[in-house]
Amino acid sequence: MSAAARQNVTMGPIEWGLLVLLSVLWGGSFFFVEVALAEMLPLTLVFCRDAFAAAALILFLYAKGLALPTDLRLWGAFILMGAINNLVPFSLIFWGQTQISSSLASILNATTPLWTVVLAHLLTADEKMTRNRLAGVLLGLVGVVVMIGPEVLGGLGLYAWGQIAVVAPPSPASSAAASRASRRWSPPPGS
Repeated sequence: MSAAARQNVTMGPIEWGLLVLLSVLWGGSFFFVEVALAEMLPLTLVFCRDAFAAAALILFLYAKGLALPTDLRLWGAFILMGAINNLVPFSLIFWGQTQISSSLASILNATTPLWTVVLAHLLTADEKMTRNRLAGVLLGLVGVVVMIGPEVLGGLGLYAWGQIAVVAPPSPASSAAASRASRRWSPPPGS
């Protein structure tokens, strides 16, 4: 890791404000998904979410004067990354939300950074577990248990499978796979 990458960066009021805004938007989305799931099936909701995002991205490209790529290999990468990072995880998350509350889904989804640390240790050579990271993961897991209640640790029922569906997909395994794939398929600079 370079010295620049190791440098500690202090967050100012703007960065803290943006972090709070991101938290509200990200956490609030679980509430709106719960509302939408009252009228739609999980896969339909995933399709609508992705179709809206695709339309927004296409409009952005055209507003910037850019065209969609024509390279079939690149489209294959887009489809693979879309499935790994979006279709599978959000299908499972939205199904999980049919079994558990949006507030619980939001809390469980917030454990993603904890699993990132653990999986990075197992899957990479340069992100090994340190005492501080281990302490952070353990403290984070204790925080999750406190937030959702220790009774969740007893027995696997339908609700537990809903919880697992929400926790597992956004795990770094899918993000790491897509991240590595995106590096391999990234177009050369300036193209």
